[in-house]
Amino acid sequence: MDNNLLRFFTLMDGQGYPVVKEAPRFDLDMYIGNYKGRTRFDRLILIGRSCVPLCIDALKAAIVDAKKGRDIQRYKEAVDCLQIAAPLEPEAVLDQAWINQKEAENKDITNRLLTELKGYKNNLIKESIRMGHEDMGKHLEATGDLNLAAESFMKMRPDVSTTKQYIDVAKHLVRVSIHRREWSMVTAHLSKLQGTAQLTDDEEKQLSAYMRIAHGIAYLGQEKYLDAALSFLEADNVAPTVYNEIASPNDVAIYGGLLALAFMNRSELQTKVLDNVKFREFLELEPNIRRAVSQFVSGRYSACISTLEAYRTDCLLDIYLQRHVKTIFQQIRNKCIVQYLIPFSRVSLDTMAKAFGSPDQPIEDELADMIKAGTLQAKIDLIDRLVVTMSANQRAHMQNMALKTAKVYERQAIDRLNRMGLVAAELDIRPLTAKFSAMRGMMTQQGDRMNEQLENVV
Repeated sequence: MDNNLLRFFTLMDGQGYPVVKEAPRFDLDMYIGNYKGRTRFDRLILIGRSCVPLCIDALKAAIVDAKKGRDIQRYKEAVDCLQIAAPLEPEAVLDQAWINQKEAENKDITNRLLTELKGYKNNLIKESIRMGHEDMGKHLEATGDLNLAAESFMKMRPDVSTTKQYIDVAKHLVRVSIHRREWSMVTAHLSKLQGTAQLTDDEEKQLSAYMRIAHGIAYLGQEKYLDAALSFLEADNVAPTVYNEIASPNDVAIYGGLLALAFMNRSELQTKVLDNVKFREFLELEPNIRRAVSQFVSGRYSACISTLEAYRTDCLLDIYLQRHVKTIFQQIRNKCIVQYLIPFSRVSLDTMAKAFGSPDQPIEDELADMIKAGTLQAKIDLIDRLVVTMSANQRAHMQNMALKTAKVYERQAIDRLNRMGLVAAELDIRPLTAKFSAMRGMMTQQGDRMNEQLENVV
């Protein structure tokens, strides 16, 4: 690593970005081709700030992508990064002429859209007003003013007249909220799409897939990992153009597979992941994730961890997964260790180190941390270098079950005694006898005849 890159990544490390020294498994051009919209730049700039092998290529691609749009601030951001990482690259020179041109164009477009919108409001044309707010929102989003863009999209709602227009408004707001990382707003906007009527089967399937994936991303951002896993696992494999402004089919496979592996048990992994016909189509795009899940289900825990560790670099370069990688991978590792120890009463530390050893932390320290956290019920014998598992106290478990059964029997006995007391005091409600029912019928008939006689007299 040369001095410029060293200085750049030292700065990025200070800003909280992980420094990834290994090259990822994906090709940058093919990877970024799966996305459209603002998420393309977000992913490129993140790779440029985090990945040493792809830093310069990603930053240069981010500059090219920024110049295709109208967001001047994003262009300056990418150029500033490249000036530190590779100041001799031609793209590292700020194109002031392009900036001046885009500033003038953005100003002209804004003034034109405001004038048109004002005319629509004066003429009280609802459809034109809606389209005017939509055009203004898209323009503001393209220039990077996400706050005003969200306000413009919100102003579309009073003039919505069809189901498609209602869905479009919600999608605009969801997309902007995701870019702003306002996860609670994402779920709030998505909730308004539930139960949307007047859709064909194909439209409903596409909307459902979009909602599942957007919900999963929002839950992931809120650290609701199990909810996120269930959302991704229930998504239908529709055309990627339905949701490629926020994710790709490969992302759905990675997010759903990793989160399920971390927070579901073996039977759930088999039924909800491997046997899930809809999600299987996503998993075929990421065979490593499918292999890791299969290895865990079949009890090959060491192989499962090895497969995932080879995938850690790719996950660290994902805009949604990056800050959750440590938590998710540690949860999977803890599950593998716990499952590995279940059949044994004691295992040597050398065997554990061979199966789960990590260069970052000795296995005994990791086991001690798990025991302190309550994740693992075991003891460590450092003299004999053994891990002694602690089986559940069967006597205490049986006593607790007996106490629960006694409490249930006592409650039922009291209820029956109370019922017997009510019956003895004749305070219970009894069904009508046949004699009483006949008498009530005769009285009703007499009353009807009297009413008829009175009507005749009148």
